Amino acid sequence: MIAAASVLIVIFISLIIVRVATVALTLTGLSRELARFQARSAFTGAGFTTGESEKVVGHPVRRRIIMMLMLLGNAGIVTAVASLMMTIVGPDQSGAALWIRLLLLISGLTGLFLLAQSSIVDRWMTRVIQAALKRWTTLEARDYAGLLHLSGDYAVIEFVVEPDDWLSERTLIELRLSDEGVLVLGIDRHDGRFVGAPRGQTKIVAGDRLILYGPRERIRELDERPKGLEGAYASAKAKREQRKVESMVNLEELVSPPESVDVNEEQEVEETESKADAEEDDPASQETGS
Repeated sequence: MIAAASVLIVIFISLIIVRVATVALTLTGLSRELARFQARSAFTGAGFTTGESEKVVGHPVRRRIIMMLMLLGNAGIVTAVASLMMTIVGPDQSGAALWIRLLLLISGLTGLFLLAQSSIVDRWMTRVIQAALKRWTTLEARDYAGLLHLSGDYAVIEFVVEPDDWLSERTLIELRLSDEGVLVLGIDRHDGRFVGAPRGQTKIVAGDRLILYGPRERIRELDERPKGLEGAYASAKAKREQRKVESMVNLEELVSPPESVDVNEEQEVEETESKADAEEDDPASQETGS
């Protein structure tokens, strides 16, 4: 009897652990379905070799959650199997006692299954776990690498401004880097000060470490751009190329298919048109109007 209860307790705790991990993964920016799948895969040791697993292993917070699930899953599965064996092969070998233990085990598993499938329990547990994680942990770390598309052509790159660089001794409003598709996220001054989200009047001087976001190749070219006419020509060329890119994007938006019309709005339009047609065909309404 104790062994059967141990199996149910282990399974119940396992369900709670997977639920907590699912909510924790959703706080890092994963969708609920993907978080549930990855949590169950890691806890059971089934493995997750899909392309979506890269979103987990490439994120430090998610990676720690998955590692904890693997450790707890191994211990939980071993404990559950051992308790199940003790339930079947117990000290009391009589047939009646065995059937009672099996009936208790099946009833308990059925109850846990119904609780796990209940939408009411799911919503309640999700709210409680989410509130607890937000209060006592710092798991709400979004996948900024994915949000900024840092795995593609865009990147966050920093470099030190040299005295002979095109950027040196000029303000941001003079440089107009946004016209080249490059954003200045911050400036580490040579004296240790940090300027976050600098404005147009901010001046860049030699020794500053710039933190830039934009196309990878554009930022690398910007780092090597010299002063003088050569730098001015490179800047004008970069701005022309960026305008071409923006015009192509605008053209794609213009030729893209229109959004689907809402069903309710379409019905209202049809009703209005039918009423207008009925009034035109009704001679009584025309005489009243005249």
